[in-house]
Amino acid sequence: MVETTAASQIRKIASGAKPVPAYPLDWRKRMSDTVAYALLVYTALQILVTMHVLADGNASMLPLVALVVLVAGIIPLFRHYERHWEGLDDVAAADPALRSRYRRDRLAVWLFAIGLPFAVTGLFVAAVSLPG
Repeated sequence: MVETTAASQIRKIASGAKPVPAYPLDWRKRMSDTVAYALLVYTALQILVTMHVLADGNASMLPLVALVVLVAGIIPLFRHYERHWEGLDDVAAADPALRSRYRRDRLAVWLFAIGLPFAVTGLFVAAVSLPG
């Protein structure tokens, strides 16, 4: 009789053995995925925020220039985080002791991805609306 994977995992847990994760721990891949998803979210937010500013009747080209500059400028920032994790060897990439460092870097990437579109567009709107 062939034992199912779920049944074998339950038996191992019941015997006190630590369950084997379904996929191996690899901080390099996790950070690469984080950066990829964050870049998608950042770009979508930046486009939505910029289009909202343009829809408000602001005929200036400044938001469009900001959009191009910011999308091009965020890539090196995100690449900085990814490059650190790519340099790990296979043993270090699976080291659970790096969890807190990974979480810190992941939080920074997501804060940049979500916060920068609003912050920078707000600065451009403030600059355009300055009396001058």
